[in-house]
Amino acid sequence: MSAELISILVLVAVFVIATTRSINMGALSFAAAFVVGTFVADLDADGVFKGFPGDLFVVLAGVTYLFAIARANGTTDWLVHAAVRLVGGRVALIPWVMFAVTAALTAIGAVSPGAVAIVAPLALGFAARYGISPLLMGIMVVHGAQAGGFSPTSVYGSTVNSIVAREQLPGNEGVLFLASLVVNTVIAGIVYAVLIRRGKPAVTAASPVTESGPETSPEREPEPEPEPEAPRLDAPRAATLVGLLALVVGALAFDLDVGLTAITVAVLLSAVWPQTSRTAVAEISWSTVFLICGVLTYVGVLDEMGTIDYAGNAVGDIGVPLLAALLLCYVGALVSAFASSVGIMGALIPLAVPFLAAGEVGAVGMIAALAVSATVVDVSPFSTNGALVLANAPDVDRDRFFRQLMLYGAAVVALAPPVVWLVFVVPGFG
Repeated sequence: MSAELISILVLVAVFVIATTRSINMGALSFAAAFVVGTFVADLDADGVFKGFPGDLFVVLAGVTYLFAIARANGTTDWLVHAAVRLVGGRVALIPWVMFAVTAALTAIGAVSPGAVAIVAPLALGFAARYGISPLLMGIMVVHGAQAGGFSPTSVYGSTVNSIVAREQLPGNEGVLFLASLVVNTVIAGIVYAVLIRRGKPAVTAASPVTESGPETSPEREPEPEPEPEAPRLDAPRAATLVGLLALVVGALAFDLDVGLTAITVAVLLSAVWPQTSRTAVAEISWSTVFLICGVLTYVGVLDEMGTIDYAGNAVGDIGVPLLAALLLCYVGALVSAFASSVGIMGALIPLAVPFLAAGEVGAVGMIAALAVSATVVDVSPFSTNGALVLANAPDVDRDRFFRQLMLYGAAVVALAPPVVWLVFVVPGFG
């Protein structure tokens, strides 16, 4: 049995054991990375740790640290009330507001995880307060980020377009952008229609909500409750808002690292107002950080030992262009659910060059299908975006929420590749 096949079987075993024995999957993955890396791939400790996602560790810890402070000093409550006023009390419209905001951020140049890191904590805090499904809110934020993610000025879009130019393939920046925009908007619309009514019954698109919560039905006679006073913008909250704005501007305008910037802002706020920040470090979602970093360390071992290239080359050698195109879309979706989306696109597009050059499959449609397949799955809890959603969801059963995100991610991995293949690849065949 080849080393690549052994590493794939170990990955399957990690999933099965973690699911059936309630062991943190990150711990299992670290153990698997050590065993497979040392005894199968002949890697030393440096080789095993090469795949440790240090940047993601800092992003997850830094963003959850900063927003723990924002929750403690009441900034998130103030923002929730402001959001209610913004949509005239129509709380069920907020998921679409969050979708549009993240789409705009990525379209103008924000890295997708950076946009999600900024928007997800606010969106999920709002969902918790008003009884909107956190799964719905997280999905809307992530798909919003991917909807704008392939504009010509975006990180993903400029990366794919440069790869296409380097490989001397025909490309179309407008088609690439519209493909991602339309697919993610349609998926978000379907998810919204299915999940919006899982929150409180009064929270519908037509039901106004006061700042104290959803209005009750006129048929009921609830006990009157005093409406809580809207939070005021005091000095700690104003400073936190300035810090959040600095995080956004630093990420977008100056390409500053989101995690390091968030930690710096959090430390400054803690130094000035320690009374509202002393418990923030304990509220970092350490179990989620452990889980994600462990899994991605093992994926790094797979990459180091050539397993990912092995799978991609096996697909590319099939010899049936349409089938190879479909399988490449599946490989992109599956691997991207655990690893860097932009990295996977950089690997898969060159693998598709041989049969694209033959002209049997349209290059523009195939590239759009690969790009969408490799990014639409980013709501998976093992991807950066999904991990940020999982880490920032307050007042949820985290294990249950993890399973929900994992099942939704699995459904997208199963369904998205054939759909985009039918829409973008099959019409250009022959």
